[in-house]
Amino acid sequence: MRVGLAQINATLGDFAGNREKMVSFTRRALAQKCDLVVFPELSIMGYLPNDLLERPSIIDDQLKEFEKLQKQLPEGIAVLCGLITRTGKKKGKPHYNSAALLIKGKKPKFFHKELLPTYDVFDEARHIEKGRIANGFFKLNGKRILLTICEDIWGWELPEHPTNYLENPLVALKKEKVDLVLNMSASPFTLAKYKDRRSVVSLTAKNFKAPMAYVNLVGGQDEVVFDGGSFAVDKNGKEIARNHSFQEDLGIVDFSEMKGELQPADLDQIERMKQALVLGIRDYAQKTGFSKVHLGLSGGIDSAVVAALAVDALGADAVTGVTMPGPFNEGKSKTLSEDLAKNLGIRCFNLPITQSYEAVLNSFQSSVGEFEFNVVNENMQSRLRGLMMMALSNKENSMLLTTGNKSEYATGYSTLYGDMCGGLAPLGDLLKGQVYALARHYNREREVIPVEIIDRAPSAELRPDQKDQDSLPPYDDLDRAVQNLVEYQKPARTKTEKWLVGVLAKTEFKRWQAAPILKISGHAFGRGRRMPLAHKARM
Repeated sequence: MRVGLAQINATLGDFAGNREKMVSFTRRALAQKCDLVVFPELSIMGYLPNDLLERPSIIDDQLKEFEKLQKQLPEGIAVLCGLITRTGKKKGKPHYNSAALLIKGKKPKFFHKELLPTYDVFDEARHIEKGRIANGFFKLNGKRILLTICEDIWGWELPEHPTNYLENPLVALKKEKVDLVLNMSASPFTLAKYKDRRSVVSLTAKNFKAPMAYVNLVGGQDEVVFDGGSFAVDKNGKEIARNHSFQEDLGIVDFSEMKGELQPADLDQIERMKQALVLGIRDYAQKTGFSKVHLGLSGGIDSAVVAALAVDALGADAVTGVTMPGPFNEGKSKTLSEDLAKNLGIRCFNLPITQSYEAVLNSFQSSVGEFEFNVVNENMQSRLRGLMMMALSNKENSMLLTTGNKSEYATGYSTLYGDMCGGLAPLGDLLKGQVYALARHYNREREVIPVEIIDRAPSAELRPDQKDQDSLPPYDDLDRAVQNLVEYQKPARTKTEKWLVGVLAKTEFKRWQAAPILKISGHAFGRGRRMPLAHKARM
């Protein structure tokens, strides 16, 4: 049996576009003599639908496109596609997360996802009724095939990924005769996910003593990036086929000969991080209707890396950098920003804020009285920059990229309605050390980011001779503390961690109002974090 691993970039809610893409991939698979083509989870709907499922008209539109899909598919190939179906029950949740087996001239056969994740970015049990993996068998070309949907294979206990489920439904099926296992996934990217996926797929294949194919979604959806990387293994868990990562791809696996196309092995961690962020920026902009972006260039490491990522995502012509010198900026900050813009080939112009700052400060003090320089003055500068950048968004229909990183966000070292303004935060899940690593990665062949930007001490430049380390612990210590407390949920032990516990609680309100953050870790700020604002608990 020849199987096509149809790794597509499905757009949430673009049912017609997703249908057309599926028809195209099916015809390509048929041309390569595939017996079956498998698409990712919810390939017609798109993923994650969340509360869109509360609107019956949206489900109606999706099901209409599903009917059109059945009519357009060619003969001579079976198709597995993902969609939302209705349960038809008066009690329980109204929908199933389903897969449909389509063969021209035959009635569709439906399968429903059993394990419904409710952790991290997932909340499927909010709207989805539980199915049964035991009903996931079908026959094709004389082979008995077991179909699973994404989370259905994540009931295994892994050393670094304990299961969220009391029982693994696959274990109960161990004695069933299975010739092939399939999994249709929409599995978000994290830096650690590659290893975990291969572990659960290998364990599933060994459990049934059967080969297995894993087909994953690719593309960005809000804060989440799907990296593709679909693959197939033999009954011993050995990889026999591999799709590209971070792009659409159709991989072909011949299970009669146990071999397929093996695309280049996975990239190193920094390159995978870069490609995930580039894909996330590109899809977020395009899927929200923006063709261009802009950002403030400070002469610092964070804005330099965001600019480089944006150019990779959308092209130099679509990116604008803006320098906004104030009363405490070094002249070097502007010249380094201009050097960066020249290296990247992007438009760059200057919007100084000193006169605006002095006018606003004078107006404010004339009403409330004079006061010594303090955080009011610092945040006033930052918010004036936010004002300018949002004005540019309105003028040019351009999306503002904010440049804060995870270490800064964790400490609240950012200004609400100032440097936190923006439509997307590409670095919001990167520790400061990861930002530096990414900058050096960009310079591995030529100097893209001026070395002086990488080497100079980080500073917000909102008061004389300011340095980040005046207000924060050393970044190496801070990064470890953020990783231990936020990503690993460990108790606070070090001096920095004990300090950070209080700061995290005090500044949570800022992160609630932050721009969407592209997720690359197991625990990011944003959708997957549900910390309350008003509480007295401390770790």
